[in-house]
Amino acid sequence: MSTPINRRGALISGLAMAGSLAMPTVLRAQDATRRNTSSFVAQDWRDHFDTLGVATIVADTSSRALSYWNADGTDYRVYPTSVPMSEELTKRGYTKIVRKKVGPDWTPTASMVKRFPHYKYMPPGPDNPLGTHAMYLSWPAYLIHGTHDTRKIGRQSSDGCIGLYNAKIEELFALCPIGTQVRII
Repeated sequence: MSTPINRRGALISGLAMAGSLAMPTVLRAQDATRRNTSSFVAQDWRDHFDTLGVATIVADTSSRALSYWNADGTDYRVYPTSVPMSEELTKRGYTKIVRKKVGPDWTPTASMVKRFPHYKYMPPGPDNPLGTHAMYLSWPAYLIHGTHDTRKIGRQSSDGCIGLYNAKIEELFALCPIGTQVRII
């Protein structure tokens, strides 16, 4: 005996089918989010510096996290970051913040232009890869900066710099005086 199909039955059946078809996409999106999330490793400034100085930053390229301590150690913060795309682009060691800029402009390095000939100077604005704030390190062409492309955070996506969400670099920018010691590990 066959059961007659009414509109309600057809609608419920169609919704159930659509839901089951969409499920793999939802699960894939959740998996991608997990892979894009930093697996922070707790840092202790004493493992890297003798004193806190005016402030201290440890940027961990493995866990894709930046740790900040103020001068007396009472303020500790951790930020998710983007990190260099490859080992060849990753510089590790000790440096410090030598200059800060709100609304930075961007000039690609010679090596970037060699790899990407279409790269050109970019003034401050929503398309600028340095985001809203930049802190320049004593190493030429290495910065801690923001990004307008939030998909980059938690990934190996930079040409050597450490990137943060624009809201987070603005916060960190206000906390870090010139002379803040930095270690990239």
